[in-house]
Amino acid sequence: MLLVLSILFASLALYWFGNKNFNYWKGKGIKHDPPLPFVGNNLKQFIQKASVGMTSNDVYNRYPEEKVVGFYRASAPELVIRDPEIAKRILMSDFNSFSARGLNPHRTVVEPLLRNIFLGEGDLWRLLRQNLTPLFSTGKLKAMFPLIVARAERLQTLADEITGHDFYDARELMARYTTEFIGECGFGISMDTLTEENNQFRRLGRRIFERNLRDNIYFAIKFIFPELAKNMKLLAPELEEGLLTLVQTVIQEKKGKPSGRCDFIDLMLEIREKGNIIGESLDKKNPDGTPKIVEIELDDLLVAAQAFIFFGAGFETSSTASSYVLHQLAFNPDWQVKLQDEIDKVLASHNNKLSYEAIKEMKYLEMAFYEGSRMYPSVAYLVRMCTVPEYTFPELNLTINDGVKVFIPVAAYHNDEKYFSNPEVFNPERFRYGIKEDVKKGIYMPFGDGPRSCIGTRLGMMQAMAGLAAVLQKFTVEPAACSKRIPDPDPAGIITEGFLSGLPLKFKKRVKSQS
Repeated sequence: MLLVLSILFASLALYWFGNKNFNYWKGKGIKHDPPLPFVGNNLKQFIQKASVGMTSNDVYNRYPEEKVVGFYRASAPELVIRDPEIAKRILMSDFNSFSARGLNPHRTVVEPLLRNIFLGEGDLWRLLRQNLTPLFSTGKLKAMFPLIVARAERLQTLADEITGHDFYDARELMARYTTEFIGECGFGISMDTLTEENNQFRRLGRRIFERNLRDNIYFAIKFIFPELAKNMKLLAPELEEGLLTLVQTVIQEKKGKPSGRCDFIDLMLEIREKGNIIGESLDKKNPDGTPKIVEIELDDLLVAAQAFIFFGAGFETSSTASSYVLHQLAFNPDWQVKLQDEIDKVLASHNNKLSYEAIKEMKYLEMAFYEGSRMYPSVAYLVRMCTVPEYTFPELNLTINDGVKVFIPVAAYHNDEKYFSNPEVFNPERFRYGIKEDVKKGIYMPFGDGPRSCIGTRLGMMQAMAGLAAVLQKFTVEPAACSKRIPDPDPAGIITEGFLSGLPLKFKKRVKSQS
């Protein structure tokens, strides 16, 4: 009898745990799919059948009449924001209520490499943002551009070597280019990823965004059993060890001081020389209501965390964006010719050399980049977490609580015919006059929006556009026999979106090469 009661009690406890919080959206009258025990609505992502972006898009498309849709990631309630006006308010005017990304399942126990400007929260994020923003000024970008040009010229050499192939993965080609640039301007070292296909740095770059079985299990456990897994690290040990060793080696070579190369580690060391980072707190107040003064130490681990996100995001987003533009140009040869004619004309007035000023003159190239980023944004969604005890959406009479995350499905906005006519058509003319304000604010957000928008947007764009210009100056891209006009998204993506089988294209030397 005791055994039966024990089993019954355990079963009831397990059932309760597996279904806790599942009345959250029902009680608030918010539509949502029926959740499953333990996994909620997130089964496909936990078993790598759909990325976070794919899941957000799916929810968006299946509830066309709703402004918001409920979702459960394991037992945690989340809210998908279908209305761009609400999204704009979350990202901008009501930012102080949603200042955290909430991508780390634990708000107090944070593993070292996640303490970066992208994933950091509260005062850590604010102080890092204030001190790192000047590193991406116009003057710094111009100073870095010769490094971009040198890598772009090496990219042309590699592209020349693959012209005899039946196809080559454009995604891999551009990733090798961007990884090498990040090595030079980030760490001040040559990574040789353009000449050594299996280079250790390229392998490290792949590993940052690769999800193997270990990662998938840890990820699921972190969300399903958050308290039990509080000290379990999301990132694989080899990533933490590899990045920390790399950063410490570079710092030792610089003897702990800026070397004058103006790479990212140099600039971080310049900040460190001034002492601890000090600034006003985001949420801590003095008795008189003024912000408290807080400070953080920029030790090697914190430097490594910033280098981690600079390395990972720097190569991944730019290479995805630029390779997808090449993919679209292969299937839209008329636009490819327009870009090549413009590149020829602009470079002819700059001694046939890439430069910061030359890239700024390439308006068709900029339009194509914007359109590619509309069709397939590298980051398909934005996430913010409520950081106040309660927040009310006035138009919905809906109140959510501290810790509830909201998802803004950027890719779904970008591909909704309500906002872009014939969204499946590659049409750079949409951006003839740049990013219009009525599009940029709340609808077109490939780089995020508000105070937590991407700090390196301009650097990423310049890097991607220089790589595109270098390829198109001397080569033409065409669909290969195995190319798919609509490539399959990689269901293993978490932060960024990839392609299941890459972007295979055929590279041919241009008949009228501007050598």
